[in-house]
Amino acid sequence: MAICSSKIVNLTVLFCLIEPFSNAVSFNFTSFTTNNNNISYENAYPASRVIQLTANQRDLQMTASIGRATYYEPMHLWDKATGNLKDFATHFTFTIDSQNRSAYGDGIAFFLAPEGSKIPDNVTKGGNLALASDGIGLNTTVNRFVAVGFDIYRNLWDPEHEHVGIDVDSMKSVANVTWIRYDPKTHNLSVSFTGFRNNTTVMQHLSAIIDLRLYLPDNVTFGFSAATGNASSHTSNFFLGFQFKLRERYLYRKKYQSDEEDGDAIDEAIEDEFERGTGPRKFSYKELVHATDDFNEVQKLGQGGFGYKGFLKDSSSYVAIKRVSSGSRQGIKEYASEVKIISGLRHRNLVQLIGWCHENKQLLLVYEFMPNGSLDSHLFNQNSLLPWELRFKIAQGLASGLLYLHEGWQQCVVHRDIKSSNVLLDSDFNAKLGDFGLARLVDHSKGSQTTVLAGTMGYLSPECHIAGKASKQSDVYSYGVVALELACGRKPIEPKAGEGKVNLVEWVWDLYGRTQLLEACDPRLNGVFTVREMEQLMILGLWCAHPDENSRPSIRQAIHALNFEAPVPVLPSKMPVATFYAPPMSVTPLNQFSSNSTYRNSTRASQFTSSSSSSATASLLLAPPV
Repeated sequence: MAICSSKIVNLTVLFCLIEPFSNAVSFNFTSFTTNNNNISYENAYPASRVIQLTANQRDLQMTASIGRATYYEPMHLWDKATGNLKDFATHFTFTIDSQNRSAYGDGIAFFLAPEGSKIPDNVTKGGNLALASDGIGLNTTVNRFVAVGFDIYRNLWDPEHEHVGIDVDSMKSVANVTWIRYDPKTHNLSVSFTGFRNNTTVMQHLSAIIDLRLYLPDNVTFGFSAATGNASSHTSNFFLGFQFKLRERYLYRKKYQSDEEDGDAIDEAIEDEFERGTGPRKFSYKELVHATDDFNEVQKLGQGGFGYKGFLKDSSSYVAIKRVSSGSRQGIKEYASEVKIISGLRHRNLVQLIGWCHENKQLLLVYEFMPNGSLDSHLFNQNSLLPWELRFKIAQGLASGLLYLHEGWQQCVVHRDIKSSNVLLDSDFNAKLGDFGLARLVDHSKGSQTTVLAGTMGYLSPECHIAGKASKQSDVYSYGVVALELACGRKPIEPKAGEGKVNLVEWVWDLYGRTQLLEACDPRLNGVFTVREMEQLMILGLWCAHPDENSRPSIRQAIHALNFEAPVPVLPSKMPVATFYAPPMSVTPLNQFSSNSTYRNSTRASQFTSSSSSSATASLLLAPPV
């Protein structure tokens, strides 16, 4: 397949070694001129405010063109005395222009190499991307570099298609367009970028486990290299923009430190984030020990739970104290995310964060106490029965809280984990949405974010499950599932249910198509409900859980329908097939790319009970074209 005439690519590369700290070095080049002394050039030069890395059609010699552009100062990557690694992130933009020719190559790479690294001698071919001499591109004992390459020409050592690869001391990629699982306890080089094809957003990820200390010295040169081959004389590589941030502090690895030092590093890493919050107070660990009677098992909220009921003497009030796993960086990340987001939110249908604590390697969040527990404990507990009027009230309250998240704050908050176990009930059975560990902030103008798979099966929308697209529409889908749970009194997935009844949405939609909708009502209600409200909630639930995200209502529209201020639509008699586009993850056809760093989520603990734990394991993110 011929490459497009002009390919714009934005790429973010993140070495996931530590939590973010204050930046020691930061720069952002949006254009390049001859007056810029911060970039060193080899066979490359600035022209028209961009860097021309390889020859273009105006140059005399255009075959086997190579070039490099590097930052003028070396980077101190790691400390020899302690083994501490530094963290950095970079974002850059470039163009590969093939002039609409069928022959093109070879590609461009971001690389790290020993300090003072130059273009190797005897480079006449493009396959090595100006990183290694001819004939030794696969020799891991000669070359010393780590690179992320966009390779648009197939060499003998390459896969059968154009690819993005992570190369270590060799031009043979250790990871190309295949899915690599993320392990938060290891060194992870992660690449993430989004693009558009046929007006559809596409996201791709790439990662590899690399301890940079094994391949690179403490001081390294970093920058970009590009090359064209003998058969690709009309391909030009232009470099358009470069952002870079270097973190000043380290997170000490267990290999070099004591447990006490590790706990101090965690505290120091996240202290600033919490102090920015307004409203919640900082608790001492001693206060929470007293509040929970030393975290007595009797105070646990829910069987096998991770939350405790506590009593604060100074305010004479009960609280719910959530313990967060401090054993993984993902637990810390969710802890920070939850504090950052929910500390600024104020709504009657959101659980209020009262305070937080991080001492002695303990991470805890303090919430207002919900005496009636979680919604699922009532819907699926044979010893508890929610009457219909409370169920309908809960549906309205949950929708109101979601409207505030989507439209009522300065940024749109995508919750990403709406489910009945995260809907808590106060003393009057008012619904309050909690657990913001997976929540993300999105600009109102965008309204969506492509990310790794996160959430709980049964509540995940098709586009979120398949393509990792989290948005207001995916939250609405989850709300629709909860609405059906309220009406039907059953879980979204029932493996032991009869044929055609395993999936709640599919089962109710089938009954709707056969005009037998009320057969899905919770039998424990014994017919004691308002038929008009029951039908409205069920149809609204199906509308919100429509497989096509573009056919779902906004949460504001859903509220109008729930309050009978607007009609619900007439839905297809048969459940439609999702129409969103999840293309094969190949680099070649993508015309425009933008990027974000990525952090893959592993299985995490739920808010209070293990029964509501959620799986956030990434699905297939990268695959060769079919």
